[in-house]
Amino acid sequence: MTDIFIKSFNRPFYLDRCISSINKYVSGDFRIKVLDDGTPEQYLDKIKKLHPTVEILRSENYPKKIKAIEENLTSGKTVNGFEIPTKFWYDNVKNASDYVIVTEDDVWFTQPINVDELSQEAKNLNINLIKLGWLGNQSNRKDLIIESISENLESAQPKDLLFFPKMLMEAFFYNQYKFYTILYKLGKVNHFTQLKYWALNSILMGFYKKEYWLEIWKDMDGKVDEKRQLINAALFYKKNKNNPNFISKLKLEAMKTTFQSSATNSYHEYGFDFDVNHFNHLINEAWLKDEFDAMENFPKDFSINYFKKFVQGKINFGEYEKWANKFRQQYENMGCKTE
Repeated sequence: MTDIFIKSFNRPFYLDRCISSINKYVSGDFRIKVLDDGTPEQYLDKIKKLHPTVEILRSENYPKKIKAIEENLTSGKTVNGFEIPTKFWYDNVKNASDYVIVTEDDVWFTQPINVDELSQEAKNLNINLIKLGWLGNQSNRKDLIIESISENLESAQPKDLLFFPKMLMEAFFYNQYKFYTILYKLGKVNHFTQLKYWALNSILMGFYKKEYWLEIWKDMDGKVDEKRQLINAALFYKKNKNNPNFISKLKLEAMKTTFQSSATNSYHEYGFDFDVNHFNHLINEAWLKDEFDAMENFPKDFSINYFKKFVQGKINFGEYEKWANKFRQQYENMGCKTE
């Protein structure tokens, strides 16, 4: 049995798409658990009706988040997207199967995988993380030792990462005591050095040995601190770096995400006259009324003109397009494919 966790917040139209893609493309013995942090009850009721085998769990902040959504719709008050239920996620994964997938509502499968086969290969080959998706970004392959290890998998062993004791790893990532600055002036690191540590992690598209996921996500303290994740990953990997299969990946990418919506404005505030919370509400309501098809244009993302049908005249669509283009550009600049 493999647990597939979907972290969710107030985008049932994407959650429906995510679950439907799992049912379409994932085979083997698995169960789906939604870890919800504030999707209004009427939307979750419909998700349960559409997908009766899915278990929906609510965070301790659920009532507070519901109130925040209501206040946003009535007064425009900002929803705090930085208040993250990391302990809720951690506790559920801690009590889960030995291997897990932990993804989010705006991520979906695009190719078949069999979780029983992946579990068996992970055990046989001593793999702690199988990357199922990487946003089409192949720019880091030059920093990896890639070897075929099975019909569907290849190992992805990082090259040239710096490993220090915990205190120095923290100093390196947070530039405590100007440690990173000193290394930079000495020519030991550059602006891309820290990014290379993402070879050890996959926030949304990983098939994990539970122990490794828990190591990465420990000490998050109610926020998603990506530097802390990379520090934790590096410290654990350092003890296992002689295992060439520790990090592996599918040969064919099997997951995709969106660059046309976000859960809140908090992480994507670009200065345009656009409120993603209002946008999501309009699509949520259309989906609730069975007017919006959660699988439109699948396995690609929803077409922009399809969104337009439901929001035109209710938001400044030109500003939305600028916002979405800025969102895409942010990731394209890192080498990702966003279409």
